[in-house]
Amino acid sequence: MKILSAEQVREVDKYTIENEPIPSIDLMERAAHAFTDWLISHFSPKSKVAVICGTGNNGGDGLAVARMLLGKKYQVDTFAVKRSNEASADFKINEKRLNEIKPVREVTTEKGIPLLEEFDVIIDGLFGSGLSREVQGLHADVVEMINKSRKTVVSIDIPSGLFTDHHTFPGAVVEADYTLTFQVPKLAFFFPENAQYVGEWYVVDIGLSAEAIDQQRSHYYMLTSEMISKLLKPRKKFAHKGDHGRALIMSGSYGKMGAAVLCARAALRTGIGLLTMYIPTCGYDIIQSTVPEAMAIPDEGDHFLTSYTDLENYDAVGVGPGIGKEQETVYSLMQSIQTYKKPMVIDADGLNIISEHGEMLEILPKNTIITPHPKEFERLVGKWSDDFEKLALQKDFARKHDIIVVLKGAHTSVALPSGDIFFNSTGNPGMASGGSGDVLTGMITSLLGQGYIPEEAAKIGVFMHGLAADLAAEVIGEIGMVATDITDFIPEAYQQFK
Repeated sequence: MKILSAEQVREVDKYTIENEPIPSIDLMERAAHAFTDWLISHFSPKSKVAVICGTGNNGGDGLAVARMLLGKKYQVDTFAVKRSNEASADFKINEKRLNEIKPVREVTTEKGIPLLEEFDVIIDGLFGSGLSREVQGLHADVVEMINKSRKTVVSIDIPSGLFTDHHTFPGAVVEADYTLTFQVPKLAFFFPENAQYVGEWYVVDIGLSAEAIDQQRSHYYMLTSEMISKLLKPRKKFAHKGDHGRALIMSGSYGKMGAAVLCARAALRTGIGLLTMYIPTCGYDIIQSTVPEAMAIPDEGDHFLTSYTDLENYDAVGVGPGIGKEQETVYSLMQSIQTYKKPMVIDADGLNIISEHGEMLEILPKNTIITPHPKEFERLVGKWSDDFEKLALQKDFARKHDIIVVLKGAHTSVALPSGDIFFNSTGNPGMASGGSGDVLTGMITSLLGQGYIPEEAAKIGVFMHGLAADLAAEVIGEIGMVATDITDFIPEAYQQFK
């Protein structure tokens, strides 16, 4: 699913209107129907609803929604915030239609701002995705009243006051509980800095031209089950373990062998044919007893990795979880990177070592996959001022070093050397637990070993990692979830695509 800019969405709207063809007022009607259908499936007709509109097309959507809710026997009061008599043509049409059923109440001064305590649900239709400046004056006062109401707020397309394509400075922004966006998601929805405004968001189809969307060039996409299903390879009847790849994972140190165990189990659950764990001597018995399906090669070092092994016969190599940053381990990582000429997977302490030894970046094999969490990424690139700047740093880092950057978090993002970025649509807060990243490293290494190209391995790994956590949350909830639970549900995640 493409993520389009506000300007691109306007172009798609225009193309749809001209080529379907469909009058703009009818397209607005279609959008309002989609919004209303969602609303009535989530809120009882007993709910008292306030619809608060601006005088642009977002407000026109709100007026149409109010009319449709009234037709469904909901209790609805509609308020139009007006600074002048200027309004969009479609707003005026819908205002006239609604006035014939129940008059719209105009808000022209601060005194006219409605008290919202009597309502159960507030629909925000003040401003849409085309907003280009901070909300001020009367509209800002209305936004403040909405936020102070503590009622359930549902925004039409985007919370009013939130910028679609760049950082929103602190100011008057509606804090929605739900956002129903039309046709394609907005880039702003994927960033932590906007979570308090967007709430839970959903994409509703309003029938915009698929051809027009295809014609729009975007660097931003959302990973979906449809996309992943096209990438997954079915297993052949006469396949054997050698057909599903050989992977080696360099992991663990004294006190951190759990990272190696988690990584190994996840790799095996993701389908690798043969797995070898390269671990310090102190971890040999641990791996052999907890992950009997994996082979083990002990390093000469007792407590941490001090050397490296022959990597030539492995289809994929993963490095980093729990290895520490001892000087001998730095040598081990450096030699492995210099020796192995195929894409690697590097995480955790492997990335922390690289951040302190920048020369390693210059010798990383092309299309190597790194999987930092935000703090590890900051050590690599420096600080950022907002999430849009962080995205730019991620994109530039992937391009500059010709690698794939998987930046972990809610909506984990996969940045390719091409400049394209894919945001994940699976996962939940239960994953915010130690070891979850080690599971992802094992999964991506496994996929790379099975013959998926690095781009595919990163996308599938990220999506399945989140999906397994979602399935685990359905059974045990988010609070008590641990990394092992994610691993246990990897097979069920694959079953969703059988």
